Amino acid sequence: MSDAWLVVGLGNPGPEYARTRHNVGQMVLDELASRLGGSFKVHKARAQVLESRLRPGGPRVVLAKPMTYMNTSGGPVAGLAKFYGIPAERVVAVHDEIDIPFAALKLKIGGGEGGHNGLRDMSKALSTKDYYRVRVGVGRPPGRMDAASYVLKPFSSTEGKELPFLLDDAADAVEQLVENGLLEAQQRFHTR
Repeated sequence: MSDAWLVVGLGNPGPEYARTRHNVGQMVLDELASRLGGSFKVHKARAQVLESRLRPGGPRVVLAKPMTYMNTSGGPVAGLAKFYGIPAERVVAVHDEIDIPFAALKLKIGGGEGGHNGLRDMSKALSTKDYYRVRVGVGRPPGRMDAASYVLKPFSSTEGKELPFLLDDAADAVEQLVENGLLEAQQRFHTR
């Protein structure tokens, strides 16, 4: 299945985290699953997965939501990559990014983790930083609020009204990246 893509939505398990900024990656995968008309099933690699095609005859994707906490996401991701025979250069991490304004998106391959423990653990488990990232802007914490506390809080009511549009855009960005490559996806989503 090496022509497939592994798209990972980072987040924390449990209902108390479901609507927090840190789980925006998993929210994007829920949007993709809704578009594909499929549902997630538990995989032995400690993740919920959905295998599908982005469109009939289109690229095969494995959507994955690790069932571990954010800072131990690497094990499930590496396990799934190995199970499906997907190389790191066909792995896409969808995650929250405090260094990007709320509702903005940035895409890249490789680079640093910017203090993001989920990415750090993925890089360690995959033995490379050279995988794609769809960075979903959640904005910076207000005042002197600790970044870790900020990302574990739910979106504000104002942000909540914009959130469906952000999730829709981020799902579009994942599809564009997989279908047409990084450059085309960056040109479309970085100009907004």
